[in-house]
Amino acid sequence: MKHWTAARSIARHTVVAAVAVFAALNAGAQPRHGGALNWLVNPVPSSIVPLTTTAGGNAEIGPKIVEGLLTYDYNLQPKPLLATSWSQSKDGLQYTFQLRRGVKWHDGRDFTSADVAFSILTLKQVHPRGRGTFANVVDVKTPDTHTAVIVLSKPSPLLLTALAATESPIVPRHLYEGTDIASNKYNSAPVGTGPFVFKEWVQGSHIILERNSNYWDKPKPYLDRVVVRFVPDAAARAAALESGAADLANGTGGIPLSDVERFRKLPGVDIDTRISPYLGSHQQIYFNLDTPALQKVEVRRAIAQAIDVNAFQKTVWYGYGTLSASPIGKGISRYHDASIQPYPFNPKEAETALDAAGFKRGVGGTRMKLRVLYNPFQERRAADFVRQSLGRIGIDAAVESYDFATYVTKAYTERAFDITLESLTNLFDPTVGVQRVFWSKNFKIGLPFSNAAHYVNPEVDRLLETAAVEVDEGKRRQLFIDFQQIVHRDIPSIELGANPAITVLAKKVRDYAPTGEHLRGSFADLYFQP
Repeated sequence: MKHWTAARSIARHTVVAAVAVFAALNAGAQPRHGGALNWLVNPVPSSIVPLTTTAGGNAEIGPKIVEGLLTYDYNLQPKPLLATSWSQSKDGLQYTFQLRRGVKWHDGRDFTSADVAFSILTLKQVHPRGRGTFANVVDVKTPDTHTAVIVLSKPSPLLLTALAATESPIVPRHLYEGTDIASNKYNSAPVGTGPFVFKEWVQGSHIILERNSNYWDKPKPYLDRVVVRFVPDAAARAAALESGAADLANGTGGIPLSDVERFRKLPGVDIDTRISPYLGSHQQIYFNLDTPALQKVEVRRAIAQAIDVNAFQKTVWYGYGTLSASPIGKGISRYHDASIQPYPFNPKEAETALDAAGFKRGVGGTRMKLRVLYNPFQERRAADFVRQSLGRIGIDAAVESYDFATYVTKAYTERAFDITLESLTNLFDPTVGVQRVFWSKNFKIGLPFSNAAHYVNPEVDRLLETAAVEVDEGKRRQLFIDFQQIVHRDIPSIELGANPAITVLAKKVRDYAPTGEHLRGSFADLYFQP
């Protein structure tokens, strides 16, 4: 495991410092049983289990019910969960997992290695990132009920980081086998092994999870109930958090960035700005390269020059984000190319380039019309910022707003957009979080959060595919550096960087995010301190 330790030992000073602060707050406190957590989530997810989607709501709610083989600390070191130990063969082509004994599914059936084998092979087929994450998996052997052996055709240096519930949930084979996985009813009424049991989902209102009294990790969980409330109005969310009617909220389910400083001064509230290293927050703007006008790189460059990313950071993100012009953001520091900078803000030069490309201003000063979508995990203000920026250079950018499910259909099935503002996180490794976006083989109609641009570059494919199996860390870094340079020149996207990570929680909430998955962890450790 030496190569693993070396590859994952990059210091994250700010994260470590923040973890220390929250550890200090919990020092000396004894976990207590009881209470119901009121948790605000927005937008409403399409389902609950993150099996066929990587959407934020699914990836946050699901891990309270279903579990992964492993969990991770804030340095992304693996920790036992459904697997108690693991080992790798000398040739790097087999990972053997010893599974936890005595674990029951919420319906009373035994958890076994057959569930692991079924889940891993299913994830490879139906998960938006699974085709890349598990590309080298050829089999999962089950020599006995508590041993699972993942067999690879080629080494996979990322595999041990991919096994959290938020990324690779283990689901019950007996409820999924032989069904249409995408439409299986248990995606929205899940049966898991986790600390909380699904009780009900009232559409548009709430989801209720109840304490699993038979959870294998006793005396956890400490809460009696988790109530997930869907409150689309930001002002209403802020009021609920301020009054104590809600206990926890994050990101688009939380408060407006303009309210952060005011909330810092409230006596009953804490603000947590830790960024999940497992999630790797990142936001970007994608061009639809099937749109004729956008097939010209000089047009895409002109649009990039028309968007002042520094002003975006100050006005849209209120200065809380971390700008990065590279598709591999600063959060993955071991692979990030810091030499890549945003295209200089220069509207005059952008207009000249558009003239030269044949898009002169016409009647009313308009050069072209473009449809702009945005993932609801980005704010409408971000889309409006882009609209206003493009309007100054004669591009009529019409912003279209949809609920999350409709957005996914519009962007990834109908492809009814010219520009979309996305929130495709870098995650814990570029092969998982970044390759899916720029790998031509990951373009598939109807596959959410994949290659939205329909970007095709054979050299980029080669670099990504080689990096996915390269175990030499120095060589792997260079492959990713070369990849970033090409993508920056081709401009299939405008990379914005890490969006603000603001979690608002009542002061009574303790240990809500002890693992590197942060809010996408299990809540098994969460308790209320009087």
